[in-house]
Amino acid sequence: MARIANTNVPNEKRVEIGLTYIYGIGYTRSQKILKDLQISPDTRVKDLPETEIQRLRDYIDKNFKVEGDLRRDVLMNIKRLKEISSYRGTRHARGLPARGQRTKTNSRSVRGNVRRTMGSGRAKSAAKT
Repeated sequence: MARIANTNVPNEKRVEIGLTYIYGIGYTRSQKILKDLQISPDTRVKDLPETEIQRLRDYIDKNFKVEGDLRRDVLMNIKRLKEISSYRGTRHARGLPARGQRTKTNSRSVRGNVRRTMGSGRAKSAAKT
């Protein structure tokens, strides 16, 4: 397994898909990286020579904020929103959707699958009367 940005990239995947296993790199960004470095996106990670893996490491470290640094920044941004008591910060603190989604229906996973209507989630009786 190739190790790029403190993440193990799977050997059997194509390089453009393997790079998406790194937090902060999606499909579009991985294509841009490979285009800039002139690496074929169809190559499997196990077929990459060590020199190209090293070029990938250096390019990603130099040009992008990924993994630990990015996670820390996201957490600091959320913490800042909570401290200034903004609407988004209070939504994060309560564990509710922060981007304007409706909560009357939907957002079950966020709210803990709570059903508050009469008879919802009630077990059906075994025999019909």
